[in-house]
Amino acid sequence: MCTRVATRFARHPFAQRLAVALIALAAHAGPAAGAAAGPPQEGVSAPAAMLVFTRSEGYRHASIPDAVETLRALAAADGITIDHSEDPASFSPATLARYRVVVFANTTGPLLDGEQRAAFEQWVRNGGGFIGLHSAADTAYDWPFYGELVGAWFESHPPGLQRARVRFEAPDTEAMLGPWRVTDELYDFRDNPRPQVTVIAALHDREDTGGMGDDHPIAWCHQRLGGRAWYTGLGHDPRIYADPVFRALLRGGLHYALGMRARCDEVSSDPANMAR
Repeated sequence: MCTRVATRFARHPFAQRLAVALIALAAHAGPAAGAAAGPPQEGVSAPAAMLVFTRSEGYRHASIPDAVETLRALAAADGITIDHSEDPASFSPATLARYRVVVFANTTGPLLDGEQRAAFEQWVRNGGGFIGLHSAADTAYDWPFYGELVGAWFESHPPGLQRARVRFEAPDTEAMLGPWRVTDELYDFRDNPRPQVTVIAALHDREDTGGMGDDHPIAWCHQRLGGRAWYTGLGHDPRIYADPVFRALLRGGLHYALGMRARCDEVSSDPANMAR
């Protein structure tokens, strides 16, 4: 699968355009790309390690293997270790202390018991980084802390897949990566998260009507609960994980959750995000 994806990237016009930035980065090499900025935050493990959690107690996404493989490839590019688990027992204080980032990749259902939720909450409040992909917003509706962490609950989506343009809100990112059109399952959310988060990208020119009107965020971040939280509603269709722009977006989210960048809405500002 990695070989097939790498071939697609090599032929993709964005990969060719952005390779120039990687050459420039190599010419001015400094600290390793995987090195965190500054000392680790209190309560978070020193190594750059990530837990990818994919437990499904409801709908099971066919794209979960693609999500895990993509995250594994992006992590490897930065020297980040990764563990993949569907065991709720991973959410203990001792186990969480091994990680600086936890990813809920297309999870569904309530997932964790009270003690496991309490351990995760404390880990986030101590500075842990969270990434949510797609149906992470369709998870644990009875857990208020988690809903605030993700930023918005899933409400509905039209049947099948939908098409729209994704516009990055940072002008330099839009200039580098846009215009970007996606085909995916496009979520409508119960509430617009914009007042509580930093919006990275929003949907425009949807071919269906959708349910959120003219302002439809689809990727965002915040740091309101002690740790860094990053979410995108994209990631249902397995094919989107082969899209180099989506991979650049994910890598930017990983760097933000690790604390390697102060802002999450300037994907193209860090040339290391372009390696894929």
